[in-house]
Order: sequence, then structure tokens, then C-alpha cells
Amino acid sequence: MGFRFGEVLIAPSVLSADFARLGQECDSVIEVGADLIHLDVMDNHYVPNITVGPMVCQALGDYGVSVPIDVHLMVEPVDSLIEQFAKAGASFISIHPEATRHLDRSLALIRDLGCKAGLVLNPATPVEVARQVLGRLDMLLLMSVNPGFGGQAFIPYVLDKVAVARQMIDEAGLAVRLEVDGGVKVSNIADVAAAGADTFVVGSEIFGARDYGAVISQLRVAAEAAKADNSPL
Repeated sequence: MGFRFGEVLIAPSVLSADFARLGQECDSVIEVGADLIHLDVMDNHYVPNITVGPMVCQALGDYGVSVPIDVHLMVEPVDSLIEQFAKAGASFISIHPEATRHLDRSLALIRDLGCKAGLVLNPATPVEVARQVLGRLDMLLLMSVNPGFGGQAFIPYVLDKVAVARQMIDEAGLAVRLEVDGGVKVSNIADVAAAGADTFVVGSEIFGARDYGAVISQLRVAAEAAKADNSPL
């Protein structure tokens, strides 16, 4: 996928996009700098909402979405949908530990199917849950809202979790991306980046704006500046 480890990636969440124009909405954010398209998959079982299935992922690929599709599965049970989304063209597939009885096996399945594997931790789920499977991961995603709905406010204590996760990844010497999802805005992305995140899911802040490009640029500049200020000498 050509990304350098640690570089800032902006992943617009199409949960906040105009679903009647989904392909065009993806084009619009990609043209102005989006690095990933983030697809939130909800099943009204693991979370109290329903969004999209593998057919939408396939449709975006067929439409010609030109950046990796970052699929966040908020579904239970998860293994059969891992297979379906891999077949539908997902690049990253991230799952919740509570959604599978055999987390190591499910993460291995994602990689065996040719996708990048991610683990998602809800706000109250300890970072320590990820330690034993860190070697299976390409992405660790920390939720900074409770999953199920877009437009929620960032939960401040997740910043401490981001710092703990950053330290754990660095001490392990692994090239695992650290993603944060929920309430990320121009006003707080610097704090999230300073804590150690490198990949940022942003929904309503982008798709609720008139100028997608201006917002994506502001997000990237703020995150890169914060990371530079906090990098070791």
C-alpha cells in the first residue's frame, strides 16, 4: 500500500457521507488528500445500528475507489464476514475482541485472506488486551467514542490509552499502525497525534464541511506538527 510506518494517514469515515452519492463522496475526499476510506460495518447485534455489508465494499471497488478500504467490523459473530469482506476487496479488516471466541484465529484468518489485520478496542477495553496478539496486527484501532453512531464527542481518557498503546508498540519494535476513531476534529487532532496515533478516522468533521479539502489539509498539518514536536531528538 506504499505507506511509510508512522506517517500521518487521514481516513474519512463514510458513515457521515451522503449515501445516495457514496462513490462520488469517496472520489471527492480522495481527490483532496484522503489516504484511506473508512467503512463502518454495523449489524444491530454487536452495536445498536445497521449500516452496510460486503456488497457496498465490492461496489466501491467496482466503482474505482483508488485508495485502500479500511473496514471496521462492528459485528458478532465475525469470522464469516471477515471472509466476505476480504472477497469484496477490503484492504484492512479490523475486529473487536468481544466479537470472536478465538481472537488469534480470527486475526490469522484476516492475514491468510490477504488483508491487513486490525484489532479494535472500545473506550473501556484495556490496551493490555492487545499485547498477546500484537504480532498478528497491522493496525491497532482505539475507539474514542462508544461504537454504533457517528457524530459523538471524543472521550478524553482515551488519550491516555493512546500513549500506553504507543509505548507498547514501540517497545515491541513492530510496525503496527495506531488508529483512533471517534470525535476526531481539527481542534483536537494535535492532542491525539501527540499521544502517539498516526492514523485518524474522521467523519462528520469532513463530510459536514463545505470544503472537504480544507478540513483534510488542516487535520494533516495539525497532526504532522504535533508528531514533529513530540518526536525524539
